[in-house]
Amino acid sequence: MADQMPRIALIGYGEAGRAFARGWRGAEVAADIRAFDIVPARSPSASRAEALAGAEAVFCLVTADRAAEAFVQMAPHLPEGALVFDGNSCAPGTKRESAAIVGQAGARYVDMAIMAPVHPRLHQTPVLLAGPHAGAGHEMATRLGMRADIAGGAVGQAAAVKMIRSVMVKGMEALMAECVLAGRRAGVEDVVLDSLQASFPGWEWRRQAAYDLERMMVHGTRRAAEMREVARTVRELGLPGMMSAATADWQGLVGALGLEAGADDLAARSEAILAGLAGGKSGDEEGEEGGAAPVAGATPPAYLGKEEAEEGEDG
Repeated sequence: MADQMPRIALIGYGEAGRAFARGWRGAEVAADIRAFDIVPARSPSASRAEALAGAEAVFCLVTADRAAEAFVQMAPHLPEGALVFDGNSCAPGTKRESAAIVGQAGARYVDMAIMAPVHPRLHQTPVLLAGPHAGAGHEMATRLGMRADIAGGAVGQAAAVKMIRSVMVKGMEALMAECVLAGRRAGVEDVVLDSLQASFPGWEWRRQAAYDLERMMVHGTRRAAEMREVARTVRELGLPGMMSAATADWQGLVGALGLEAGADDLAARSEAILAGLAGGKSGDEEGEEGGAAPVAGATPPAYLGKEEAEEGEDG
């Protein structure tokens, strides 16, 4: 039976890669799972070549700013005909560039967009697939027990859904941060939040604000890289992309502080960020996948649906 199961390779073994691998191992759907990460401490394989040898399905799950580099480096080691799932949060144009590299290497590229946090669903987190090999990719994903839908036959169609959705999801986090932090520094935070609560009673503003700050503190660096790709997506569509670029700046600024999110407390998180900004505190740079540890029990905002709000790597 094992010899009928596909061999899987993961390039990038951060939160998303580990979650997928854990799910596949638990479901016993793969003959072998190997992984490589540029951070040696979390790389089970010693090299890309070792991880990719004999793989039938390759999943590239790195940060958006390292995606192009990752494909160039893996290309010489890709097995002929392997399905390469690009699950990176990149613009359609970036995905098309990666597809060309994979095609020249003799493998089959699949544009993949991860549409929800990877916890608790692991390998069953909803994904979208696109490109000429999306059909074959869907068959492979089904064999692996994944929840996959086909977004279209052109590379970039899955990415476009992910990118344009992030204009809103990550942008609202940045707006919340600017509003709450400015309000606290001006001494009017409670008045502002009370006013917003009265104007929009369907949202629990303080809880949402605490959650949004936690997301930025934990995942801000990765979200900034993604939002730069979102800005590129918007520009490719002939629009300015100013909101997305500003969101990237805010996400990166908070993420670079390297702060622990701590308890689910808006005041404490606001004070920590303001102190960090005043003191120029900055955390270490991350590898292909990274970020501060997510906070257990962080409260998701009401504007996110159930799938998007489940705790884990940002969807």
